[in-house]
Amino acid sequence: MVYSGPVTKLRLNDAEIAAVLGHEISHALREHTRERVSRSYEEQAALVGLALLTGGGPGTMELADQVASVTFELPHDPQQEAEADVMGLELMALAGYEPHEAISLWKKMMPAEKSEPPRTHPASTNRITELEHYMPQVFPLYLAAAPKTAAAL
Repeated sequence: MVYSGPVTKLRLNDAEIAAVLGHEISHALREHTRERVSRSYEEQAALVGLALLTGGGPGTMELADQVASVTFELPHDPQQEAEADVMGLELMALAGYEPHEAISLWKKMMPAEKSEPPRTHPASTNRITELEHYMPQVFPLYLAAAPKTAAAL
C-alpha cells in the first residue's frame, strides 16, 4: 500500500513509485513484520518473567512496557530497512524500472525530512549512499529487463 499524499506532494513518477512499492514488497517477502511480532512476544514474556521474579507490581510492569516500547518497537530495525531498500532496488530493476530513480525518490524526500525528521527510517542521505553502492550490481538487471518490458507495451 502506498499513500497518495506523498505521491502527489512529491510528484513521484512511475519509477519512483516502483521504488517505494519494491521497498514495501521486500518487507513482506522477507517477513519483517513477522520477525517484529515474534520479537515483541519474546520481549513481553521476558518482562512478565522479570516482574514475577522481582515481585514488581502493575506500576513496574507499565514502566517496563513503556521502556520496551521505546527501545524495541518504535524504531524499525536498520538492517531490515537497508535490506528492503536493496531488495526493492532489485525488484524495480527486474520489473524494468530505471534503478537510478530510487535515488531521485530519496532526493525528493530530503526536504520533507528537514521539516519532519523520520522516526523509523534511515536518513535519505544514508539511503542514497547505499543505493549508489549497489547500483553496479542492480543496473544489469534493469538492462536485461527493460527490452522485455518495452516489448510487452
